[in-house]
Amino acid sequence: MLHCVSSRKHEDGSEIGEFIREQRERANLSLRRLADRAGISNPYLSQIERGIRKPSAEILKRLSRALEISAESLYTKVGLIEQDSAASTVVEAVEADHRLTSRQKQVLLDLYRALVETGSGADDQE
Repeated sequence: MLHCVSSRKHEDGSEIGEFIREQRERANLSLRRLADRAGISNPYLSQIERGIRKPSAEILKRLSRALEISAESLYTKVGLIEQDSAASTVVEAVEADHRLTSRQKQVLLDLYRALVETGSGADDQE
């Protein structure tokens, strides 16, 4: 379940920058290629990765599309939303699986979220 967070968890951008760099490297993208895909400048992306600049929600959304990960994971890292730990584990596992296409990841995460939202916590019925 997602919860809005009124204040930012991370005041400096170093954690989100590090996370973006890790995701970029995991996707085997150069800084220039990711910047092009996200429609932002090289220097700006470099500053984000080094923690000098804090990206807006819109820039995070662009970066998530370019990296083929959910915007939710970036928003959670920067402290814009809070996610429970079980959901976080599932989302991270799906996003980390490079055998899945971007579309497959999205379908799995959509299904997972739908099941969690409709579940009432009742025991499984067989």
